[in-house]
Amino acid sequence: MAVFTYVAKDVRGATVSGTYTDVSGTSALRDELGKMGYTLIKARRSRQPGKGNRRAKKIRKSEIATFAYKFAGMYSAGLPILRCLETLEQQADKPAMKDLIADVREHVGTGLSLNAAFARHKDVFSDFFLGMVEAGEVGGKLDETLAMSAGYLEKQAVLKQKVSFAFIYPAIVTGGCLITVAALLIFIIPVFQDLYAKLHATLPWPTLALVAASSFLRHWWPALIIAAGVLTLSTRKLTRISKIRIGWDNFKLKMPIFGKINQMLVVTHFIRTFAMLTSVGVSMLKSLEMACLVARNQKMNEITAELQKAVMAGAPLAESMKKQDIFPPVIVQMASSGEEVGMLPEMLTKGADLLDKDIDRTISSLLVKLEPVLTLFMAIFVVFILLGAYLPMFDYMGHLK
Repeated sequence: MAVFTYVAKDVRGATVSGTYTDVSGTSALRDELGKMGYTLIKARRSRQPGKGNRRAKKIRKSEIATFAYKFAGMYSAGLPILRCLETLEQQADKPAMKDLIADVREHVGTGLSLNAAFARHKDVFSDFFLGMVEAGEVGGKLDETLAMSAGYLEKQAVLKQKVSFAFIYPAIVTGGCLITVAALLIFIIPVFQDLYAKLHATLPWPTLALVAASSFLRHWWPALIIAAGVLTLSTRKLTRISKIRIGWDNFKLKMPIFGKINQMLVVTHFIRTFAMLTSVGVSMLKSLEMACLVARNQKMNEITAELQKAVMAGAPLAESMKKQDIFPPVIVQMASSGEEVGMLPEMLTKGADLLDKDIDRTISSLLVKLEPVLTLFMAIFVVFILLGAYLPMFDYMGHLK
């Protein structure tokens, strides 16, 4: 089967372009387009989007959120799905997004459900998004679920951006410190080393350490770069092994300083996803399963299995959550109140909002503590280098007197 980029005309004479996958040739393409009411004008063989196409990786969550918002607005206004997709395809600026929408439109036109058409691009559409679309199609609330999905993706993007921006300053300070130290070791210390040799001065241990570090860095820097690359690739492969992945995910939740933030991020992803899925009619068991996938933490797999067993046994969700250390008291309390008044999704969503605010406060507090620590470490590095560089000179001048 091949992939074709085509140009065609609809029954009104308007020009339509797109990409069609899994077709044997132009004759088959003409037949398939004819079923949708299009007349083929020209076609060109191309790559299949979504499978091995690197462009798909360039589609950001913010773009999917915008797409979902527009789709929801047009669909709620009464436009049919195919017309919505055609309009969105024409409005798309990026070729990757245009190809993606074209592929979805073509397969919806051949009778595939919208969820199944989206599912062909799981590298772009998350399990949560697919679950919401499926629930919307089954329950007749597609416009509502699309709008909710867009809001969720937007919140996730904002939260991720906040976390990233919060650690930009520490990263810049740390990177600047490392670059400064490396520059001193590579360019400055060798000059002093030549001077020490001419003076025949006895070198103290800080100077010896600097000279050794400088020599190692200047002679072995290619090996260091290769070692860093090998270490990075090895780490990625090792974390794909189930047992190692479980251990790593557990460590991320308990690690010093950042463990609390990681734990809150995992919980807010899990709770918000679960709340939104149950709010549109997805069963509690299915919602727990999909929320676990969105959380992307092996520890949550074990916790989700326990919660599902409790739910199947008829136990209240709040009581089951209370037995798990990962859920903060505010989430457990919100779940308990929600079950009592029959508003579990709404109460859990409010709990997730409170948890997001806690994440902001925790990050701000952490940064206030990190900044002086980083400054202190940088000062120690500079003082150590200065001492190592000038101690032999001071010693030499002392002997001259």
